Amino acid sequence: MKINLKRTDNALAMEAENADGNKIQMDASEQAGGNASGVSPMESVLMAAAGCSSIDILDILKKQRLEVGDLKVEVEGERAEDPPKVFTDIKMIFRIEGELPEAKVKRAAELSITKYCSVSKMLEKTAQISYDVYLNGSRIV
Repeated sequence: MKINLKRTDNALAMEAENADGNKIQMDASEQAGGNASGVSPMESVLMAAAGCSSIDILDILKKQRLEVGDLKVEVEGERAEDPPKVFTDIKMIFRIEGELPEAKVKRAAELSITKYCSVSKMLEKTAQISYDVYLNGSRIV
């Protein structure tokens, strides 16, 4: 895996690109000297956790021949006050829609967070990770 990053302005804006040519824009907040023209590096970590877990959940359910109608994730992270300001608490809320057995959705989320999501597994070294799962609007975990 290889990422190339280049500065795109005279402040703190950057563009990161993977080997397939996919790009994301990153920047610092205005308070930190940037222009807030992209996601912050720490926001991208939360995005990665949401994406990683979502891919796991969708893959686990697909292997069981279950079709997810929709999936959305909200992630909130709390950071330490002193540098390095690592994440100390992360809360993920999965909102899943579809004709799906509740037990299988619960198990897919549990497996993602506790076993398969490599991003969450790295983050759990500094952060307490918790999650809720809503299936068709009802909280199941």
